[in-house]
Amino acid sequence: MTGRTELHLLTDGSIRLDGGVLFGQVPKSQWQDWMSADRRNRVKLSLNCLLVRVGQRNFLIDTGVGPKRSKEERDQFGLSTSQLLSDLRSHGLNPGDVHGVVLTSLHFEHTGGCTRVNRRGEHIPTFPNATYYAQREALEEATSPTDRHVNGYVPNDYMPLYESGKLQLVDGEETIVPGLQARRASGPYQGHQIVVITHGGERIAFLGDLVPTHYHLLPECIAASDLHPEETLQTKSGVLDEAVRDGWLLVFSHETEKPSGYIQERGGRRSLRPIAL
Repeated sequence: MTGRTELHLLTDGSIRLDGGVLFGQVPKSQWQDWMSADRRNRVKLSLNCLLVRVGQRNFLIDTGVGPKRSKEERDQFGLSTSQLLSDLRSHGLNPGDVHGVVLTSLHFEHTGGCTRVNRRGEHIPTFPNATYYAQREALEEATSPTDRHVNGYVPNDYMPLYESGKLQLVDGEETIVPGLQARRASGPYQGHQIVVITHGGERIAFLGDLVPTHYHLLPECIAASDLHPEETLQTKSGVLDEAVRDGWLLVFSHETEKPSGYIQERGGRRSLRPIAL
C-alpha cells in the first residue's frame, strides 16, 4: 500500500493445533476437506503478524511464538523456526526501530516474540524502544487464568513488559496513534482485541483469534478453546456485519493460504475475495 500508512504482512512461522480444537463443533468430516491433519490430528497454522508504518513510526500487531520455546514445546506444537525478526529486517527494520506493539491477546502464540533472553538469562523486551499495548482485562486473565486456559499463558512473555513499565493497559477502544485503533472484542478470551487501521477512506482489520482463519467467517466455526463461545458468536457477527457494510480488508492471524481479503455477499451467502498485502 502507498501513502502515509503502509501495511506489510509478516510471519513468525507456523504452529500446529488440534483440528477439533480449532473448529469446535464443526465435525472432522467437514473440516478435513478444508485443512489436512497430521497423524496427531494437528493442522498447520501461520503465526501472522502485521507491520504498520504510520509516517515515521513503526508498529507491530502480535509477535508470534518467538524463539524461546523449549525443544519439548516445539515438538508438542510443531513449531517452525521463528522468523519475525528476519521478516522485519527484510523491510529494513531492526528491533530498535519498532515504536509500538499491539497485542490481540496475551496467549503465547501472540506474545512469545515480545521478550528475549539476554546473556544473563533474564527476559527483556525484544523491542527496547516500543510501548506494548494490551487490554487491562487480558492481563487480569493472564495473571489469574482458569484451569482450562492456564497452559496458554507464559508469564515471561509479558510480565517483564509490565514490570518495566513498557506494557500500557487499555480499556475498550483506544486510539494508539491517529489511524491505528485497538478495539475490545472478547469471546475467545477476556480482553481479546482486534486492531482497525484507517488508510485514507479504507479500513483494514487484524482480527486475532476472533476470526483466526477465513474458514471462521462461518458463524458455526468457533474454536473449542474459546472462553465464551456465545460471546464470540455475537462479537464476530457484529464485526463482520460492519466489515461487509463498510468494505473492510480483513487480515487473519492464523491463515496460511488466504491471509487477507474482502468479504463478498451474494444471495445471502458470504465468501472471501483474497487480496495480497
